[in-house]
Amino acid sequence: MKKPAKTISKTGEAERHYNTLIAPVITEKSTIASENNQVVFRVPLEASKPEIAAAVEALFKVKVKAVNTLRNKGKNKVFRGRPYTRSTVKKAIVTLEEGHAIDVTGRI
Repeated sequence: MKKPAKTISKTGEAERHYNTLIAPVITEKSTIASENNQVVFRVPLEASKPEIAAAVEALFKVKVKAVNTLRNKGKNKVFRGRPYTRSTVKKAIVTLEEGHAIDVTGRI
């Protein structure tokens, strides 16, 4: 006997998309990448490329060409003699199709 497929309501799906994209990364390097139709986002460590592409397309109403991801491993640092560890962070570089753009400084 087959189990019925899980159905996700629109609000649950939208919430999942908002949880997939934590925050835009606004640095010099990401600003230079924006000239090549790319946008950089912080994402959860377990997020996959198809999930990230679906979230960007759903939230910003744009067409995604490619998604590249990278993980910055947390480092041990010392501040004023006190050791601490930076968090491991995953970033997604999303390349958009020609003619599409995202203003990350504005609201969704």
